[in-house]
Amino acid sequence: MKRTYKQLLQQYLDYFPCVALLGPRQCGKTTLLHTLGDPWKIFDLERGSDFQVISRDPDLFLRLNPTQVAIDEAQLFPQLFPALRVAIDQQRDRPGRFVITGSSSPALLRAVSESLAGRIGIIEMAPFSFAEVNGRMDSPFCELLAGRASPADFAAQLTPRADLTVAHEYWFGGGYPEPWLKKEGRFRAVWMDQYVRTYLYRDVASLFPGLDQNRFQLFIQFLGNLSGTIINYSEVARALGVSQPTARDYFEIAHGTFLWRRLPAFEKDAVKRVVKHPRGYLRDSGLLHHLLRLPDLDALLSHPAMGRSWEGLVIEEILRALNGRGLNFDYYYYRTGGGAEVDLVLEGEFGLVPVEIKYQQAVPFQQLRALRDFVAERGCRLGIVVNNDERARQYDEKLVGVPFTCL
Repeated sequence: MKRTYKQLLQQYLDYFPCVALLGPRQCGKTTLLHTLGDPWKIFDLERGSDFQVISRDPDLFLRLNPTQVAIDEAQLFPQLFPALRVAIDQQRDRPGRFVITGSSSPALLRAVSESLAGRIGIIEMAPFSFAEVNGRMDSPFCELLAGRASPADFAAQLTPRADLTVAHEYWFGGGYPEPWLKKEGRFRAVWMDQYVRTYLYRDVASLFPGLDQNRFQLFIQFLGNLSGTIINYSEVARALGVSQPTARDYFEIAHGTFLWRRLPAFEKDAVKRVVKHPRGYLRDSGLLHHLLRLPDLDALLSHPAMGRSWEGLVIEEILRALNGRGLNFDYYYYRTGGGAEVDLVLEGEFGLVPVEIKYQQAVPFQQLRALRDFVAERGCRLGIVVNNDERARQYDEKLVGVPFTCL
């Protein structure tokens, strides 16, 4: 399948001496490396022979291979990064020389920030988005957002690009490439179970050798029920039987290894008392449904977590689309002490844009009061309601409804 990141990778290779592809295991980083083609050389540090070639003398290796070298799972050899800095600085004005990948962001980002700051472009990858699965990556949604388009332009230029049934199939199964391509229920369940075990016993155990594996495994099971909720660290700590700092560390590990998406609270220019605890989501809806032990779509649609699952899906689809186009932005959620809530707040070069997420087709106007108030209080140029309508439509002067299949 075509990936939105391919064009961004080529663009960054024109800008930077080195490009880093970060993302969870099995999201397609290695596959994307192999699209580079000749004369690129690809080395995988999980392969013993490649590790020996590079680790024996990284400075000499980079002198012998000064350009068009890709190194997979670079975080496995931290000594590589100082050697990369030296090699880059010898020809600082020459872009497109190295690509590295990593699936464990705490170790890799620390090494990048210490050794390669200013020399590297970072692309955060994810499993398949719905646009990639559907083969329709030509939606103008991101371009309209970046171009500061009006609600009327959104309503006029966005059209559904997929069948609603396919969207629900993607929602239930998630975006990890292998289960999606196989499309077989039993394989998906087995693959997800093995993925979680590999994550626990390989990545986390190697990165954090002092971690209590049993407690952390219980924490991973907890994440299914916590996804889409406001996180109170004290309550989670009590439930797990650990200290509050340990519970915070668990969430940091899950976020830093791309399992969990932490949404900080939007506190800027607060005109009302706001909730300051973060909210979080499991990044892949298929993994969420596996942890909740949901066997099929019917079980999902009748589950109490259905609405929160849908919110997480939409948030990830939007964030993946923006990341895939290299847009600079931050993201938050917003909730007042009185209960008024906006599911996603985007802030970037396109301004401040609040997004409300609804599963239903027809959204009653009274359910949009918090969104309208947010837009009015902060002078936003528009607010977006993502739903399951048949078409995009303008609700009022500043609000526009956008079906999920238009994203």
